[in-house]
Amino acid sequence: MKKLVMLAVAVLGTTAMVSAQTTPAQTAPAKEVKATKKEAHKKAKAEKKEASAKVEATKTEATKAKK
Repeated sequence: MKKLVMLAVAVLGTTAMVSAQTTPAQTAPAKEVKATKKEAHKKAKAEKKEASAKVEATKTEATKAKK
């Protein structure tokens, strides 16, 4: 009887290990999300503001150099 139980445990254990999933299921790659119009507008506005700040800085430097 003991041998029969050990055989059943061995068979069931082997079957469970063979049928177990060894690697996780592959998920589809995430799609890249594009910026919305609002975000693009904010970015353009920030770049424009940055450019105008550089122009103001050069004007200030030019007036200091003249004095």
